[in-house]
Amino acid sequence: MRRLLLIIVVLLVAILTYACAQGANAPQAATAPTQAQVANVRLPMAYIPNVQFAPFYAAQDFGYFSAENIAIEFDYSFETDGIALVGANNLQFTMASGEQVLLARAQGLPVVYAMAYYHDYPVGIVSFPDQNIKTPADLKGKKIGLPGLFGANYIGLRALMKVGGVSEADITLDSIGYNQVEALIAGQDQAVVIYANNEPIQLAAQGYTVDLMKVADYVQLASNGLVTNEKTLAENPDLVRRMTRAILKGMNYVIQNRDKAYEICTKYIPGLTESDERVQREILRATIDYWKAQQMGYSDPQAWQNMHDLLLEMGLLQSALPLDQAFTNQFITP
Repeated sequence: MRRLLLIIVVLLVAILTYACAQGANAPQAATAPTQAQVANVRLPMAYIPNVQFAPFYAAQDFGYFSAENIAIEFDYSFETDGIALVGANNLQFTMASGEQVLLARAQGLPVVYAMAYYHDYPVGIVSFPDQNIKTPADLKGKKIGLPGLFGANYIGLRALMKVGGVSEADITLDSIGYNQVEALIAGQDQAVVIYANNEPIQLAAQGYTVDLMKVADYVQLASNGLVTNEKTLAENPDLVRRMTRAILKGMNYVIQNRDKAYEICTKYIPGLTESDERVQREILRATIDYWKAQQMGYSDPQAWQNMHDLLLEMGLLQSALPLDQAFTNQFITP
């Protein structure tokens, strides 16, 4: 009897051991990403909903963000607000221009430019041919309208003035808000500072022939891009890489599928279907030209140096900054 009990115990132990081994070797089901693994990103865009953000809309529509475990929320706050929030680490990212990054760092905000969106500075000056403004030197003696003495418009104007040897005493500046098209047509100003991928197209659609002088034809400056902060770079570099990867994928899609991308924009831009479709499609086409580059997303060190030197000359920077801390190219490769 004892021998039988011993055999039964041995058999039970063997069976249990085998079952445990089989369970350990069984294929494990793939673990789906949990909500805790998904990064919730609110992204200030620094402008109203617009076709210039088509890559973001495409990345959202095709799941490029979700594939990177990013839940994106588009926020159309002012550029300075986004920079302040990222600098305080209240947000991980914002869209901003190069001068805003340098000005913020000069104030002690640890913001870092992680990916170029525009590869050429998109600001320019538009005028009617009778003003004969063909080169930066021709600005002398002119009344020039611009949103105000701030932001990319003012920086772009000052860059052209520097090239042309024109001082502020040589011109009359007119702060007109974002009414450049109306001010030019009304004859309020002889020239206006604009974004080259927007207002000139609006003027042409209304039948006006204009002269356009682009900043990028004279000097390279650090332009709009994705900005993060030092804490995010140090503690969550993978999130920065995933964010840039999703955006670049969206940019590539729009470049290759402009018409389809425009249709996607109608889902995200209120009133787009009621606007002049021909104008909006042309704005998208012109904007694409500012994304194209040999290496999309790459920050040109010389463009940053040029921007830095211009801000110093304008007195907006009081002393030189270490530029290698202001931008990085380490997150734009796959």
